[in-house]
Amino acid sequence: MNLVTCLEYPLDIETILRKKKAIKRVLEETKPVIEKNIAILGGSTTTEIKNILELFLLKNGVKANFYESEYNQYYQEAVFENQPLAAFKPDIIYIHTSHINIGCFPKVSESEQSVQSLLKQEKLKFQSIWETLDQYDCAIIQNNFDLPPDRSFGNLDFSEIHGKTYFISQLNLFFAEQARKNNNLYINDIHYLSASIGLTHWFDRSLWYQAKYALSYTAIPALALNLSNIINAILGQSKKCLVLDLDNTLWGGVIGDDGLQGITIGKETALGEAYVDFQRYAKELKQRGIILAVCSKNDDQVAREGLSHQDNLLSSEDMTVIKANWDPKYQNIREIAKEINIHPDSLVFFDDNPVERDAVASQIQVVSVPDIGDDIVHYIDYLDKNGYFEAAHLTGDDKQRTVYYQNEKFRAEAKAGFDDYQDFLQSLEMQAQIKHFNPIHLERITQLINKTNQFNLTTKRYTLAEVKAVSENDQYLTLYGRLTDKYGDNGLITISIGSIKNQQCHIDLWLMSCRVLKRDMELAMLDILVARCRDRGVKEIVGYYIKSPKNNMVSGLYEKMGFCCIEQTPDYSVWKLVLDNYKNLNTTIKVNND
Repeated sequence: MNLVTCLEYPLDIETILRKKKAIKRVLEETKPVIEKNIAILGGSTTTEIKNILELFLLKNGVKANFYESEYNQYYQEAVFENQPLAAFKPDIIYIHTSHINIGCFPKVSESEQSVQSLLKQEKLKFQSIWETLDQYDCAIIQNNFDLPPDRSFGNLDFSEIHGKTYFISQLNLFFAEQARKNNNLYINDIHYLSASIGLTHWFDRSLWYQAKYALSYTAIPALALNLSNIINAILGQSKKCLVLDLDNTLWGGVIGDDGLQGITIGKETALGEAYVDFQRYAKELKQRGIILAVCSKNDDQVAREGLSHQDNLLSSEDMTVIKANWDPKYQNIREIAKEINIHPDSLVFFDDNPVERDAVASQIQVVSVPDIGDDIVHYIDYLDKNGYFEAAHLTGDDKQRTVYYQNEKFRAEAKAGFDDYQDFLQSLEMQAQIKHFNPIHLERITQLINKTNQFNLTTKRYTLAEVKAVSENDQYLTLYGRLTDKYGDNGLITISIGSIKNQQCHIDLWLMSCRVLKRDMELAMLDILVARCRDRGVKEIVGYYIKSPKNNMVSGLYEKMGFCCIEQTPDYSVWKLVLDNYKNLNTTIKVNND
């Protein structure tokens, strides 16, 4: 039995709770990718939440060191001086509160003005928590409010201003507004989660009275999964691409046998409507920046004919890559990752055939392959509940991502017409904007930092608060780069952070999106970095390469750009560039850095 599969939807709650120590031992056999300090400030007992959350984080390659507040001391530990928490240096603070932590619900005898006063008190309480915690420069995850298991007003509880349901709905709207204003505040939506599980199963009165848990034991794994999805998104570990089978996945039937009119899709039948609904969900993912691709055992022409069905919501134009042939699917998936230029661990493979799922899972273990069964009714749940594509923020670049990759197809086709690569680069008519970090782009910069693995010289990770602090610190030199060409805008695709010390600029972070590799953008960035260093009296640039499982492609970057190696080990190297005789390297990109 593979114990780890119990942590995937549908959760095997009994196994998780009963065998958590054994599951942890199995997970610890794989070296975690990153280590983070997570503080839990609880309005109720949190021990078991911490234990189960640890499992989900380990499954995703995160080793968590935990700080846990005393019982129901979340407010005191947040707003008053807290030396132990400061010494812990949290990367993430999770505030686990629920309806039981609302100070006072309105009494029937109170006026509407008094009710509004009570609401204001609760809002100010949590606002003071978030504002005080800003001193730790870390991400803050805050539960919104679940509903209590009872409502003395009955259905009137929702609309009557004295009702608990009304009071909680107002607070939840306020939390949502604050999360939109504060980019470092993330909402753990237990209001939705408790509704999804069902309030009867969410809250256990007996457990509350005996152990002061604000949710049932059986609800804890779902809470932990939801939390881990948010943390993955904050750390840039969410998936980027959904690879879809066609027959009996996007539609019912086999297009090669049944023909275009014989497949099941559309609202005329219950089964056809279920496939339409699944396509709707996939299309919504695409609209917010998730890449869609096809991997199908089919003739290419036949597959594209299937995608042309009038009742489909998805067409060939929605797919960044289509691999329809008779090669093994794991080979095609490797090709898809290569063409899109992302690591295979960013892919989710979705196929109704268990043989194909097993083959891909065994051959490319880093690809996520949900065991979806063969019932279309449940397909959406396997994508939605597992949280593969959880987003920390939604940026303008996210909405345009599919367009970026589709434009890349045109560039690849154009490239084939040139014998000389430099001639091809010149033909692109590239223009770059390279400037210091500014508030408008901080979310996208943070997202890029935490998602980029291959062209990333040190693979350091920064929270939004840390990026903001660096951008406002005169001791740092920050640059971001945008790149456009005749085929379209690639968006914000590269950043660097350098710290200035004793006439040296130390490059703490330098990365670039893989979709613009081999376009000379790194040369343009270095030219501007040198110019900015000279403006500040810097004489030398010191670059660092820290080896990771994915960044071997940039191991020789500094040497190619004229740096001299001053220190080297198998996993680490230090490089220096003296600026006195530096001459610009970029000859193909017109740069605007005003």
